[in-house]
Amino acid sequence: MKSLLITALLFLIPACAPGNSIKKTADLVFERAVVQFTGLDARLSPEQMPITFKDGKAKDGKLNEWTSGFFPGSLWLVYEYTGKPEILEMAKRQTAKLDGIIGMHTHHDIGFQVNSSFGNGYRLIGDPAYLEMMKAGAEKLSTRFSPVVGCTRSWNPGKRWNFPVIIDNMMNLEILCEVYRLTGEEKYLDIARSHANTTLKNHFRPDGSTWHVVAYDEETGAVEKKQTSQGFSDESTWSRGESWALYGFTMMYRETKDPAYLEQARKVAAFLIPMLPKDGVPEWDFNAPGTKHAFGMDAVGAPDPSVYKWRPGDPVLRDSSAGAIIASALAELASYTSGKESKRYRKTALKIVGTLASPEYLAAPGENGGFLLKHGVTNLHKWSGVDIPLTYADYYFLEAIQKLMKLEN
Repeated sequence: MKSLLITALLFLIPACAPGNSIKKTADLVFERAVVQFTGLDARLSPEQMPITFKDGKAKDGKLNEWTSGFFPGSLWLVYEYTGKPEILEMAKRQTAKLDGIIGMHTHHDIGFQVNSSFGNGYRLIGDPAYLEMMKAGAEKLSTRFSPVVGCTRSWNPGKRWNFPVIIDNMMNLEILCEVYRLTGEEKYLDIARSHANTTLKNHFRPDGSTWHVVAYDEETGAVEKKQTSQGFSDESTWSRGESWALYGFTMMYRETKDPAYLEQARKVAAFLIPMLPKDGVPEWDFNAPGTKHAFGMDAVGAPDPSVYKWRPGDPVLRDSSAGAIIASALAELASYTSGKESKRYRKTALKIVGTLASPEYLAAPGENGGFLLKHGVTNLHKWSGVDIPLTYADYYFLEAIQKLMKLEN
């Protein structure tokens, strides 16, 4: 009986808690990914990519859905770690489904769609056709750039905003930087730097937290509004938005070695790390009701109480996708810093990954619709996508583990 109890307790310890190797965590997670993704691959039609799984039902999306590149990207990462030929074939097949993506109705997330899939594929097997897709993706994204505003347009004009720029868009600069590095075409780097510089100027509060949306006047470039569409309120800090900021400026430092970008990433980390719960996985918004730094329902831009289903005493929902992105960014940021600062970033990333690799978040084999991670949130403001797996959570989780492995080597 005593030995069974000890075994059960050991099973509940996060896989990379102090004293446990990240290699053990990596082996566990990537072996689980092979099982989960094999089932997911078999389920998908040629016209669909996975989005999530809810109430026993899969929700798959069209090929032009903003998340469409993450499943092929996850397969490339699993192939990179395992070397399994059957995973390579899956990665190629799922990537090929996006061959027509440039001709579809697309948006600023063409970077996510193409770089996660074709970008990882080109990095790993060097197929020249993949490079052509990356170049086409960078060119498509560049058509959304306004030299007046200094940014690429995120969403198309609508009733709320004319030229909205969301903090998420920092992530799509990566394809511009990579295509510049691979081809020497300077206009792509110029656009990326302009967007990053404008975002650095306008998207951040003094403490390093972010607004989700900054809306500009297309004719003058002046800022019209600053809001937080997917967070709790306009002045709150949506955790996934903050994770995009951390990752985006860390990536821009990698690609340019501009110290201003490194300094901004460090500032975001300085704000973000103290806001994390003890296990490292963030609440969906750092100021949502029930959090340590909660705002009230009277905050500007807070959701309609009739729609917002959280009530005092309910547990505050976590967002595993934000945790995965933060872990990936911090693991990389640790490699650009030194001493106690670097150790702090690495330790935090390990803590998050350890929690995500525990049974609370990591799906059991054959469950969760083929996804790895549970407990993601897309837009709780509208009570949309609450407590679900998310394809991009899986992608950045795998990436975070690989980056932590490199830190140990």
